[in-house]
Amino acid sequence: MSHVLAAVAWPYANGPRHIGHVSGFGVPSDVFSRYMRMAGHDVLMVSGTDEHGTPIQVQADNEGVSPRELADRYNRIIVEDLHGLGLSYDLFTRTTTGNHYAVVQEIFETMYRNGYIVPRVTMGAISPSTGRTLPDRYIEGTCPICGYDSARGDQCDNCGNQLDPIDLVNPRSKINGETPKFVETEHFFLDLPAFAEALAKWLDTREGWRPNVLRFSRNLLDDLQPRAITRDLEWGVPIPLEGWRDRSDKRIYVWFDAVIGYLSASIEWARRSGDPEAWRKWWSADGEGKDALGYYFMGKDNIVFHSVIWPALLLGYSGAGDRDGQPGNLGPLNLPTEVVSSEFLTMEGRKFSSSRRVVIYVRDFLERYDADALRYFIAVAGPESNDTDFTWAEFLRRNNDELVAGWGNLVNRSISMAAKNFGGIPPIDAAGLTEADEALLAVARAGFATVGDLIGKHRQKQAIGEAMRVVAEANRYLSDQAPWKLKGDEEKPRMGTILHVALQVVSDANTLLTPFLPHSAQKIHELLGGTGVHAPMPSIVEVEDLDGGPSYPVLTGDYSVGARWESVPIEAGRPLAAPKPVFRKLDPSIVDEELARLSG
Repeated sequence: MSHVLAAVAWPYANGPRHIGHVSGFGVPSDVFSRYMRMAGHDVLMVSGTDEHGTPIQVQADNEGVSPRELADRYNRIIVEDLHGLGLSYDLFTRTTTGNHYAVVQEIFETMYRNGYIVPRVTMGAISPSTGRTLPDRYIEGTCPICGYDSARGDQCDNCGNQLDPIDLVNPRSKINGETPKFVETEHFFLDLPAFAEALAKWLDTREGWRPNVLRFSRNLLDDLQPRAITRDLEWGVPIPLEGWRDRSDKRIYVWFDAVIGYLSASIEWARRSGDPEAWRKWWSADGEGKDALGYYFMGKDNIVFHSVIWPALLLGYSGAGDRDGQPGNLGPLNLPTEVVSSEFLTMEGRKFSSSRRVVIYVRDFLERYDADALRYFIAVAGPESNDTDFTWAEFLRRNNDELVAGWGNLVNRSISMAAKNFGGIPPIDAAGLTEADEALLAVARAGFATVGDLIGKHRQKQAIGEAMRVVAEANRYLSDQAPWKLKGDEEKPRMGTILHVALQVVSDANTLLTPFLPHSAQKIHELLGGTGVHAPMPSIVEVEDLDGGPSYPVLTGDYSVGARWESVPIEAGRPLAAPKPVFRKLDPSIVDEELARLSG
């Protein structure tokens, strides 16, 4: 058994999340975490809402509310959406807690003391009309390196190079289109070049990463520059240094505090568990957590923060950069085992855009369709290693032809025939199993190793494909054996054997599909006569801030119960009732209806 950290990207709390977001960070991390728990590993899955930064401040001003009020609203909406999808967080929290502030400031102070955070006078972008700082990502212009005309102030998405807003050609504010004014301002910088050698050595040890992630990460090391980690801003974590702590116009930059959230959420989880030191099993690099594994899930636009910047912070805090230093109070910390980055999901051939109404929010989707229908589409056709287009026609096809006609049909007809003819799970005939029976059972049993290995290697498309291959083999077996043709007392024992074999494979396939389709897995478990929890679900719990702040909702749950990753023999004689359909067949008219909503 291993201690496995599933560190999931933090959704930004300036609006509801759409299905493109959860296809990158949400569903893949949950599939992985559920499988690893079923396989016997001790998993800690953490994240929360990212709530600081200028975008929150700007939107709050536009709506006439405080940044905290805006963050409170969207934090609750996002928690409810992720709960609806069944994402099994051990703790989904937020970055506006006293616990998070304390951990961020501990990391900052230690890195400052070790010499990896240094003050510099720089040119900052100011909005001429408001006098407020413009964050790097709110400035666009032409990249001075490759000429891309929509480069951001911090990074060019075309060539991947880090940028500074003042270097952009024809910079403009994304808020109102005005040309920013650049003024001198003092800030603290992360000395990234001091980690170039350590990062290179670490990346050279990484095996099994998706090639695009590793290649992109190594390329970033070619031109590391010091990076500002504070901003002229009123909303964020205060700078924990003498002369800066009480300033209302300077805050730690949101990207710095957000990545530290993986650690702060783990510490908050431990504090709430009754064992404040329990987080060390997943994080301590020189104690009981030194052999723990850490997997970070995000979209490809966040690779740099997880494969370069976050490892640099961990190295600097642990005293492991060019300047050495001493670890802070938390001790040396583990670097990521793997950065698991997904590509982008588009919608009907276009980028998701709330302003252009090219979007479907998670909560709107879940009001009209089942959570497992979306989870299935993401698993089988999502942006795992390539940009992928979501179309309503393809969603309809996947749901009706694969979930309903494939998996749902196998469940329904095998249980229906057994319930009608035997009233329960029939026994295996004394004549024993035929070669065809044995072959199907072997296919199902082999699926545990194959599917599990693929999920463990973050190849979820192939994994669910292998699970659905077991389903297809079982459907073919039933069609070939045709138990409905067996009549009379002499043939009924053979009918019972066929249905027993089919139900055993339904049970096995249900376990194989549980990480992907937990809601329907619980229903199928119960249709097979099972009791208790098969696929544990998260709960929304209202909690008090551990350090005196306002209360807030978190996602958490008890995942120590549920199915294990193994074939469990079904019990002959267990009563069965006529099943209700597990999946809903969708009317083809939904395609036109949804496209009409998009066109507005």
